[in-house]
Amino acid sequence: MTPWPVAVLAARAFRDDPTLCVWLRARAGPVRDAWLELVGPLRKIPVGADDDALFGGLDVAATLAGGRPVYHAGLVADTSPLILPSAERCPPDQAGRLAQVLDAGRHGLIALDEGLEGEAPPAVLTDRLGLVVDLDGIALADMTGSAETAGDTVGDPAPALIALADSLGVPGSRAPLAALRLTRTLGSTEASLTRAVELTLAPRATRLPAPPEEEEDTRRESTTPDPTDGKGQLEDRVLDAVRPALPADLLAGLGRAAKAGGDGAGDKTRGNRRGRPLPARPGRPGGRARVDLVATLRTAAPWQRLRGAEPGMRPRLRVSDIRLRRHEHRSDRLVIFAVDASGSAAAARLAEAKGAVEILLGEAYARRDHVALIGFRGTGAEILLEPTRSLVRTKRQLAGLPGGGGTPLAAGLHAGAAMAHRARLHGMAPALVVLTDGRPNITLAGQPGRQQARSDAEAMARRLRADRIDGLVIDTGNRASPALADLARDMGATCLALPRADAHALGRAVAAAL
Repeated sequence: MTPWPVAVLAARAFRDDPTLCVWLRARAGPVRDAWLELVGPLRKIPVGADDDALFGGLDVAATLAGGRPVYHAGLVADTSPLILPSAERCPPDQAGRLAQVLDAGRHGLIALDEGLEGEAPPAVLTDRLGLVVDLDGIALADMTGSAETAGDTVGDPAPALIALADSLGVPGSRAPLAALRLTRTLGSTEASLTRAVELTLAPRATRLPAPPEEEEDTRRESTTPDPTDGKGQLEDRVLDAVRPALPADLLAGLGRAAKAGGDGAGDKTRGNRRGRPLPARPGRPGGRARVDLVATLRTAAPWQRLRGAEPGMRPRLRVSDIRLRRHEHRSDRLVIFAVDASGSAAAARLAEAKGAVEILLGEAYARRDHVALIGFRGTGAEILLEPTRSLVRTKRQLAGLPGGGGTPLAAGLHAGAAMAHRARLHGMAPALVVLTDGRPNITLAGQPGRQQARSDAEAMARRLRADRIDGLVIDTGNRASPALADLARDMGATCLALPRADAHALGRAVAAAL
């Protein structure tokens, strides 16, 4: 959450320099309305706006009526600031077009993020939004005070900002450049440097900075005076000041702003019957193809005079003018949880794993995903729950999952792969989440043997990668297992080693990764 005085400072900075752009996390309410009033008038971009709405295009009705091409201006014809409501639902193609507009350096944009935790606008867009303002959690009583930016100047703030971005794990160079511009706009003081880091770098942090004790020990080892010691002290003071602004879910480098994966929905499928409309494409009608009449007339309109058509006559069309409709919709998603219930896992973290899965099940239910549960222990794997949306049944089966016995990891992966294949036949997009301590000792045939069990697990992991099944491996052991990280690489999946995380931390990490 951004303190109200700092949010006011960001609004004024955007009003003075709209090209900084703002990623605004805020739900509808008086606090958001008050902040937007500080910014001034904005032009609204409809969600899913096409190229004609953004860049202008042919006015079909006026062209056909006048017999000559008539064009209309788009939203980016002038340089007035823009606002994108529901930015978390912005399609990737629209985000790419807006990114091109922002790269020109003439427009300002406020991306209004109203999504739930774990949802975010496309990364290609957020990477170009310099300031991050989070108004969620601010009450009317908190809308007081002002942010201090006066004080002694710090000279060139660029080296300090680069070092701070590196210590916080901020990817790319756009955020440090935005912080530099904001610092210089506010006066290049230590207070303005702190505010700039709080609005640009801290919300994008992917790791916690090194503890000050480690830095002090390193400095004590050297007997030569360090000429950059003053700069290091400045960085330490700024980091101490912005620690409250760091994301609360900085676990294994998984912050919401740093999420670079998908949005948690199913795979995209294209057709011409249902879903979100896509730009029309040339083609010949036939079979199930449907003609986009408006797009066809828009293509043919500029050529009517050359084709001998007079005003009031029917338009003259050619085969090359025909445009076909296209739509895009998402398939249902199936999240398959394969839980290690062997003796080693039960003695270590089975309780936390169950709690994490239960939290993830609740989030999947809120997204209307299908979920399935597989438990592997003893000599094989067992499907505890077929794909369902029933949260009550899933929790009941999970609570009754016993622990003990061997670790047939290969059997668990095999059962997950088989279920994923069946899900694809039903048009679903499967994802496999494996929770294990990574110590297989039962082969795929159900016989004891650590070496063969590891080989079988690696073979199943390579099969999952060849079949392009999305996966995630959670190392739930007391200590991170390098062998399990290698298995995740063979599987083409992310490996999260969380030996000291509780159920809620596991749930947040998996939700961010998926």
